[in-house]
Amino acid sequence: MIHVIMGLKGSGKTKKLIDAINAAVAQANGDVVCIEYGKKLTYDISHKARLVDSQEYGIRTPEMLKGLLSGLHAGNFDITHVFIDNLYKTIGNDRAAGEEFVAWCAKFASDNNMEITMTISDDVALASEEVKKYL
Repeated sequence: MIHVIMGLKGSGKTKKLIDAINAAVAQANGDVVCIEYGKKLTYDISHKARLVDSQEYGIRTPEMLKGLLSGLHAGNFDITHVFIDNLYKTIGNDRAAGEEFVAWCAKFASDNNMEITMTISDDVALASEEVKKYL
């Protein structure tokens, strides 16, 4: 299952994400991973969540992020929740690539029994039907 938190800059996406991460840590029967763009969330989320800075690994494309997610899962089957902050900062502002990534995440999460939540900084009115299914 995936969730998309979408809105323009300043709409409270990161606050919702932080609350969701901390709730997942408190309730999860597995590991929680947060992929962030830059080190901004270090002091806002529980120390029990694993923070991964996508910049440290040079993640710049959807394919690279897919590889990171696949590698994280391959190395730890106990991951139950993955959170991705600032999807477009991580993979670029290509809406078509973002929509394809969301679709890939939906299948990946379903196949691997995990939840993926991501924030997208964009106007909700511009979201495709594929993305709107997960808002």
